Amino acid sequence: MTRSRTFDRALVAGASGETGQELLSVLRPTDLAVRATTRSYANVDMLERHGADDVLVADFFESADAVAAVEDCDIVYCALGTPSGFRHTIGTRLVDRTGVINLITAAVGAGVSYFVLESAIGVRNSKSGLSLPARFLIHGSLSAKHDAETALRRSGLDYTIVRPGRLTNDPPSGAVVVNEGGGSFSGSIPRADVAQVMAVSPFTPDAQNRTLEVVSRDGMTSEPTTPVDIEWADDRLTVDREHRRL
Repeated sequence: MTRSRTFDRALVAGASGETGQELLSVLRPTDLAVRATTRSYANVDMLERHGADDVLVADFFESADAVAAVEDCDIVYCALGTPSGFRHTIGTRLVDRTGVINLITAAVGAGVSYFVLESAIGVRNSKSGLSLPARFLIHGSLSAKHDAETALRRSGLDYTIVRPGRLTNDPPSGAVVVNEGGGSFSGSIPRADVAQVMAVSPFTPDAQNRTLEVVSRDGMTSEPTTPVDIEWADDRLTVDREHRRL
């Protein structure tokens, strides 16, 4: 039986990406100490303004950087992704595979308690939720994310894998539809909603050790084949400044 737990420090890997920045915004008012990572020193000030307590410049193709990133962290929120381009099709040198697997390996070695992975609808048994032309264009990326998902499930870590539909920069909808088990479920979802789901997953017993496809209710383009009713523990993301001072 799963249970809710107490965490003190979280890592947001890929924090300079759009979902990563939304995660920092969600976590900022909580009592979690948050470490953010980026590949560029130019992003350090911006991530601190978004609420990161400390920022590490890291390249997750390097195992040593992954080890340094997870040090003393209880939760890893992984929002790593490869910028748009031909590599999504051919699948060479994708952080979605190599970087995420390095991070998972480091998390196991460091005794991290929980790992949340941002994946995508279209991976593995959810492939029919993405059109055939779209699957072709990002075939390499989907394959890389599949490998990362598999590594996480086999790692022994407690986890939640979040597979969002097409990502938008719309304001948060606050109405997320959840499916489990793949199928043809599809639609769009604001990154802010994805960040909220990811942030609260370690505190939500119903989300533990599950792979969840998510779209917003307004953005849904096909019905969930295996709908799931999750009681999200949003109240666990409230502020406890006295605890943090201690």
